[in-house]
Amino acid sequence: MRSLVKQGMKEEKNNRLAVLRLEVDYELAILFEALKQNDETQIELSKRKLEQLRKEWIRFLEKNHTKNEPG
Repeated sequence: MRSLVKQGMKEEKNNRLAVLRLEVDYELAILFEALKQNDETQIELSKRKLEQLRKEWIRFLEKNHTKNEPG
């Protein structure tokens, strides 16, 4: 039973990481278009969104790294 729960948690983590990657890719595409169009408002919005995603990614990695450390 424990291995089943662990497997489910691992899949959930992998899914969240995949979603984060997609969100970053999408926002980078939006930023690229905004830069081409010189849309200052969208550039700032995209930069803020990317900063939020970066922080979430770091929290995700820190949280999962500390749980997997021995000792």
